Amino acid sequence: MKKILFLPLFQMPSGHHQVADALMSSIQQSSDEHVICKKIDFLSYWNKPLEKVISTTYLKWIHTMPKTYDWIYHHVMYTPAKKRGAMPHQLLLFEHKMLRMLREEKPNVIVCTHCFPSAIISRLKKRGLIQVPVVNVYTDFFINDIWGKKGIDYHLVSDSSMKKELVARHQIERDQIIITGIPVNEDIRAYFSGRPVLKKHILISGGSIGLGKIKGFLKQIKEDSNYRYTVLCGKNQRLYKELSSWNHPNIRPRGYISTRTEMNHLYEQVDAIVTKPGGITISEALKKRLPIFVHSALPGQEQINLKKLISENLIIQLNEEKPFEEQIASVLENEPEVKGILRKMSYFENHKEKSAYEVVLNLLNENTMLQMQPV
Repeated sequence: MKKILFLPLFQMPSGHHQVADALMSSIQQSSDEHVICKKIDFLSYWNKPLEKVISTTYLKWIHTMPKTYDWIYHHVMYTPAKKRGAMPHQLLLFEHKMLRMLREEKPNVIVCTHCFPSAIISRLKKRGLIQVPVVNVYTDFFINDIWGKKGIDYHLVSDSSMKKELVARHQIERDQIIITGIPVNEDIRAYFSGRPVLKKHILISGGSIGLGKIKGFLKQIKEDSNYRYTVLCGKNQRLYKELSSWNHPNIRPRGYISTRTEMNHLYEQVDAIVTKPGGITISEALKKRLPIFVHSALPGQEQINLKKLISENLIIQLNEEKPFEEQIASVLENEPEVKGILRKMSYFENHKEKSAYEVVLNLLNENTMLQMQPV
């Protein structure tokens, strides 16, 4: 029996969990043999009460002091390693617990979808304390400096610029880096062309916990609008109740959508998406070839994603100082511009080298064959 261990971080819904879930689903659907896929939040394994405190503090921090969080992120997690001082040595506190967990779980392959467990495992691999193959699956459009680099067997990245960075800056071998895109659930089907042609339908998303500057834009929408809107509130019940109380004819709030099949169905009813630059949502919109408007970005990783996506001309950033619907209409009512956006999306998507789940399965099978060979 083979076992793949997936390591995101925190219990709250996040892109790290969604990527792990997508890969687990694809592997279980594609594997002929019985493969156990198990997901563990290492922080909860180490100290469950501490995980709750940290995750709650994190959400409050980015909401109440975004500039402070952004500064810390850039100076601790996204700055050259040589300037990071003693940060790697602090990981020694967690190495013993990680070793204990791996010895209990006995995985054949480890998949890291968060930088923190990747950093710990990289240190253990370099010291020869574990020999299990490890895969980094990057869930943003850039690579922060906490991710483990050396000792990691494969790096699954979203595009060629990330591949070049790993080669040039971290001296990773090119054949260890594979452009897979950020993995999304197989239930999110590829490009769908049968969208409505009458009153355009816009999807507005604030992520799984409904964050972002959504209300400010929605308050500008008139009752005689040429567009209708579905607003994903995630688990933000306050936002859902407030939008429902408006009784606006062109605004329909939706709560947390738990299945990707339902999400795929919703994508196929809309003409564009207004969202934050989170890795999963952007990757799903790219796969569906939906024009992407960004209403806001959380501090830290989303701000960096935003700059990258703008530089690639894959998104349109909305300006808070300008009328919301005018900005939407200036793009969606301009057919040549929409076609240009879709061409860029297709170019980005078509440069993937392999599916992420195929890389993990191949590594699993290779490792199993090596273990079966006589010494």
